[in-house]
Amino acid sequence: MTDAPRPLMILVAGLYRSGTGDQPGKLEANVRAMNETALVLFRAGHLPVTGEALALPLLQTAGSTHPGDLLFREIFHPVAERLLTRCDAVPRIGGTAEGADRMVAQAHRPGQGRLHQARRHTGRPASPSNSPSPRPSP
Repeated sequence: MTDAPRPLMILVAGLYRSGTGDQPGKLEANVRAMNETALVLFRAGHLPVTGEALALPLLQTAGSTHPGDLLFREIFHPVAERLLTRCDAVPRIGGTAEGADRMVAQAHRPGQGRLHQARRHTGRPASPSNSPSPRPSP
């Protein structure tokens, strides 16, 4: 057996639609920014995930035609909210984003379990654009 610490499952919360006008290139750039943070976390030995990685294929399968449509509202944020209940940390990246802010707020709710300081796992200091979201221990 090894004494290595258990990898954390870390939900990277960031911009998706905010400030994009739903332009595909800007949406893709936002996903790339979250994936770049996820790669840093992976290389640090953790299991990073984004809500987009799970929600976007579901949206395509469900027949969503554009961001914000009825299927998008049914699936997109609920996927991340459910995923959050399984995660150990939530680093927040990027600028103002209602959905990412909602993930951070949910992480702070009492009874959500323990959430580690994500900053120490990214190797990046906390800032308004990538502040960690620690959940209190029950």
